[in-house]
Amino acid sequence: MEVGRAQFEHAIAVLTGKPPSELTLEASPVTAQPPALPDIPGVVPSQLLERRPDIASEERRMAAANEQIGIAKAAYYPVLGLGALGGFNSGSIAGWFTWPSRVWAVGPTLTETLYDGGRRRANSNIAIANYDAAVANYRQAALTAFQQVEDNLAALRVLEKEAQQQRQATASAQESLSLFQTRYEGGVDTYLQVVTWQTAALLNERADIDLMRRRLDASVLLIKALGGGWHV
Repeated sequence: MEVGRAQFEHAIAVLTGKPPSELTLEASPVTAQPPALPDIPGVVPSQLLERRPDIASEERRMAAANEQIGIAKAAYYPVLGLGALGGFNSGSIAGWFTWPSRVWAVGPTLTETLYDGGRRRANSNIAIANYDAAVANYRQAALTAFQQVEDNLAALRVLEKEAQQQRQATASAQESLSLFQTRYEGGVDTYLQVVTWQTAALLNERADIDLMRRRLDASVLLIKALGGGWHV
């Protein structure tokens, strides 16, 4: 358990950007007040999911694929160009720099591919197919995000009920332990009963702590699923 605790401590140091040797967390007693869970609002806007990196990246890929459709369709239209030339036209070197020998021209050019064997149509179909795939990936990323949010909301709701029941079981085991401790001191019961209820109380306390850990994990995963919390 000490080795596992040290590894978790090192992981926290790395997550906070520190060398493991620079972070030390003092051990808290089991009877200490458990950490408070985040106060989760009843309703959160779905726009929070737009901050998620996976959804944002898929949205930009979809926009880029849409631009490729326009580029592919632009190949069907003629290309308008503007050209200019200038120079000298003379049969002798002496006439190169005279005004009559100078020539120049400026004008537009219009070019269009008349036949390409279906290449432009194929490129357009490829762009449309890539766009459809990008839309499907974006939709899947959004649905996955909604699933993760709902999963952790459900986990928090169920674990809260379970934690209440577990606290009652822990309190009951501690009362029984106190009762049999008193009976043992009075000579009514053997110490075996005390040991039995010590074990039961310890198991319930560990289950209580494990539930708190699971609730904290679900809270962190919910914050992650919402893209960083429930505040815009």
